[in-house]
Amino acid sequence: MKKLSSKAHPYTAAISILLIVLAIAPLMAGMVGCGGGSPPIEIRTWYDLSAVRNNLTANYVLMNDLDSTTPGYTELASPTANGGKGWDPIGGHELGDLLYGSFDGYGHRICDLFINRPDEIDVGLFGVVGQGVIMKGAVRNVGVVNCTVTGDCNVAALVGASFTANTVANCYATGNVTGNDFVGGLVGFIKAGGIVSISYFTGSVTGINSTGGLVGWSNGTVSNSWATGSVTGNGSWVGGLVGWNAGTVSGSYSTGNVVGDIWVGGLVGSSSGTVSGSYSTGNVTGEEQVGGLMGRNHEGIVNQSYSTGSVVGDIWVGGLVGSNYASNVSDCYATGTVTGNVSVGGLVGWNSGTVSYSFWDTETSGQNTSAGGTSKNTTEMKDHDTFSGATWNITAVGAPGERNTGYIWNIVDDVTYPFLSWQS
Repeated sequence: MKKLSSKAHPYTAAISILLIVLAIAPLMAGMVGCGGGSPPIEIRTWYDLSAVRNNLTANYVLMNDLDSTTPGYTELASPTANGGKGWDPIGGHELGDLLYGSFDGYGHRICDLFINRPDEIDVGLFGVVGQGVIMKGAVRNVGVVNCTVTGDCNVAALVGASFTANTVANCYATGNVTGNDFVGGLVGFIKAGGIVSISYFTGSVTGINSTGGLVGWSNGTVSNSWATGSVTGNGSWVGGLVGWNAGTVSGSYSTGNVVGDIWVGGLVGSSSGTVSGSYSTGNVTGEEQVGGLMGRNHEGIVNQSYSTGSVVGDIWVGGLVGSNYASNVSDCYATGTVTGNVSVGGLVGWNSGTVSYSFWDTETSGQNTSAGGTSKNTTEMKDHDTFSGATWNITAVGAPGERNTGYIWNIVDDVTYPFLSWQS
């Protein structure tokens, strides 16, 4: 088992819960334009893109796709550029080096980006996006396609670190991202007040600590977003969507398989914030505090969420949450198989509080006893009266495809198990 990293992070953070959005919105090109002020500067080549670093307070618009055939690629963004280091990220963590302006991709793509800087922090197309006195940094409406990105700390395809009150919206990335700490497919690190919304990553993400399919570490808001690639963390805080969440995750999902050591989850590795209206379907493997949705819930909230993937671990292993300490889990369920040795549960592996109005199927699970919850056979688990009698907010609908969103739970009486009314 790996030891926790003692590496100090270059930024301080504070918990900020900003918003909860329960519906996953489609990706729409050109949804948000640049801010007011001077006319935006047009970008047509890699040379133009690199020139952004010379004026970090301006507004920029991408006028066409950039790829390996676009002027400037060989010199600036190819595997041979900059002595084999590839692209030099725009903006760093030093004062005055942050991107304070805005970048609008207008639905265009930046393709074939190559970065090989394993000893550097703030690694991505943009190293750090920050907030100016007047203007908030923002990156919108752009895709980073077929990227290969390698760094040390704060590593991602699009933004290495996202500072206070800036926005990454309607963005996506595909490819491979590798780093050590605070590694995400799209954004590596989000400080309090930062927002990632309507965005996704597909590909593979590999790191050590705070590694996530979309975001490595977040103290801001992640909403209406998803990740579909595999995530491997050789340490702690490893999640299919977010490695560590101290803010809010809502209306989001992950489908890739997740492998880690400690605090490993299908959606979130560890959380002290809020996870709402979200789900995971990938398989999860770890050692300690491993869960289908979340590895550890520490003084946090999980509601109206679910997981369906299989979970394998050693200690504190749960179908939904591996360990739940001083936290609230409500209106959630898990359906995947769970395998472990100590403190293993179909819903929660280890729980410091009480369990109420919770049920499990003795026939499908093969378990007749549990430290919490009430046992029911399959027929009873598909009976509306079982749950309405336990004061669940539930109503019967006529068919599996029907929904009554006036209730948290729906069920097709005598046909299905209960399901959340927001589920598609």
